[in-house]
Amino acid sequence: MSVELILNNAQVCIDNRLVKCSLAIDKGRVTKIGTEASMPAFDRRIDVKNLLVLPGMIDVHVHLRDQGKAYKEDFYSGTASAAAGGFTTVLDMPNNDPVTMNEKTLCDRMETASTKIVVNVGFFCEFPDRLKEISRIVNAGTVGFKLFMAEQVGGLDIGDDETLIEAFREVAACNLRVAVHAEDEAMLDKAKHELQSLGRNDVSAFLDAHSEVVEVAAVKRLLRLVSAAGVALHFCHVSTGEALQQVASAKKSGVPVTCEVTPHHLLLSSDDMKRIGTLALTMPPVRQRSHMNALWDGIKRNIVDFVGSDHAPHTIAEKNAESIWNVKVGMPGLETALPLLLTEVNRGRLSLAELVRLLSARPAEIFGLESKGKLEEGSCADLTVIDLKRTHKIDASKFQSKAKFSPFDGWCVQGKAVKTFVGGKLVMDDGEIVAEAGSGRVIRRGVS
Repeated sequence: MSVELILNNAQVCIDNRLVKCSLAIDKGRVTKIGTEASMPAFDRRIDVKNLLVLPGMIDVHVHLRDQGKAYKEDFYSGTASAAAGGFTTVLDMPNNDPVTMNEKTLCDRMETASTKIVVNVGFFCEFPDRLKEISRIVNAGTVGFKLFMAEQVGGLDIGDDETLIEAFREVAACNLRVAVHAEDEAMLDKAKHELQSLGRNDVSAFLDAHSEVVEVAAVKRLLRLVSAAGVALHFCHVSTGEALQQVASAKKSGVPVTCEVTPHHLLLSSDDMKRIGTLALTMPPVRQRSHMNALWDGIKRNIVDFVGSDHAPHTIAEKNAESIWNVKVGMPGLETALPLLLTEVNRGRLSLAELVRLLSARPAEIFGLESKGKLEEGSCADLTVIDLKRTHKIDASKFQSKAKFSPFDGWCVQGKAVKTFVGGKLVMDDGEIVAEAGSGRVIRRGVS
């Protein structure tokens, strides 16, 4: 009996060394890894010409928009952007229109996505108005809950510790994880109002409002709550050295916490943002170089669990608002994350094994994406084919995303995803999306 596909002349990373082999793929799985001569009969064969084949990249922090925010991005353009960037699975955040915060909004979002997506997509949910709804949301298939501590988004009163503890305990009972945006709302609002009263309307004012202490205060508070509630907590886009140290200390004490960093916090400084302007404005903002160095050190020490792009598309008009306080924060990141990190691999700052850990293995492990994040017999045939030596300039005007801007526009990078396979099906081939809308899968925690 023949298999659906053979990939010949592949280089795979096994035990931190490159091995030349062929891969047999059938019914969405990798069924055999071995020599070309050992491969079974096949329906189709693709020669990947000695390029690198890695387990499909996973981004657990993306904002795919659609529904009421489809003018910024929709499920097709967002997942096409993912495929173009080498990502086979993404997890969507809930600050949408309407906010994903109960069973109905979650199911509506999944249904809308199902006919448009070209990669695997899972969905976070905000906390509902009534905590008894949490179990229904879990049964509907959410991959986790998201909590924005910088502003009120979902149904929880983020200023009430007891309410948060109660909600965390409900999630812990369902064996899910809570992802948090850690900035202290009260401190942030106070600083913002003081700066506005002084007539401040510049990038430096935004940096002053979203200071390091705003992040650290939220991290410390959340770690206290986690100790009381026993929930697994994930810190999104950690941006400061002290916040990372708090996470490291909590991990050492056995607290169930994980964290991510973004490419922009690793590669852009506050000086860069002042030069680039509002196109580089994010929450939390990029920091001084000492914090960038601390994040890189956190990667080397395995404190940082993975990298998430925080893909957050907006229109150019929204990024160029006259008031700094009205600028929409965030940037598209799905098509820049991998080439930026591959460039660091080529520079010797990251190993290939570290890249796989940061962009595939650990995201899959932490969020229960079974059979993903690894390349072995029996694993999902979600694969990213990479030309490690291809050099190119990032050109935001050619993004698959609707957001045609990037603070990395014009950067020279080395390393590029040239083919993306999802469930054994070729989705992206040398920058072109070759799969039909709706070919991707809505995924649920614990389902491969």
